[in-house]
Amino acid sequence: MKRAALYVIAGPVGIAAYGLVRLWGKSDGVYGPGFDWQAAHLVALAGMVFFVPGVLTLARLLPPSPWRTGVVVLTLVGLAATMVQFGADIVEGLLAEDRAEMSALSADFKDIPGVEVAFYDVVPQLFFLGLVVLAGMLAAKRRLPWWSAPLLLVGIVLPVVTLDLLPIGGLCMLVALSPALRTVARQDERATSPVAVH
Repeated sequence: MKRAALYVIAGPVGIAAYGLVRLWGKSDGVYGPGFDWQAAHLVALAGMVFFVPGVLTLARLLPPSPWRTGVVVLTLVGLAATMVQFGADIVEGLLAEDRAEMSALSADFKDIPGVEVAFYDVVPQLFFLGLVVLAGMLAAKRRLPWWSAPLLLVGIVLPVVTLDLLPIGGLCMLVALSPALRTVARQDERATSPVAVH
């Protein structure tokens, strides 16, 4: 599989894997701090990192426009905030001796003016909003089927109900975006094919 196409699916796979590792960590009734907490959050952070080239790859399937640029910027700003959130969780897990101390460290971080809005309650949601809008724009240009945006929204909403649905949410996101793989692969082949010399 071409690298660009791999980026499109790596982000959703990361979310699904995060959910699975999280469920494994919870299976013994003690989740965080410790190896299970760190493993789950590192997988999640990797998924967020892969979403960056994934979003840029999907955006290249659309013609250049201020709307495209605005949606990409919105999405990447939300992604950056989400990465900070997971990074903070990882650091807190490393510093804390137990769950109570980890919660106290998290509360201290959120007490910093602007942190809760910037990295938890508001700005990270721009990533998910931007991703759904991008999928809608791709569907309007027939780069994705009509059902991709609604299915993507379902994948985003499910973990809001309970984080235990993260694996299903990630799978929904994967299925929603995977129809773009063929177009991405064709575009990638055209970009790397040698130019004939006459």
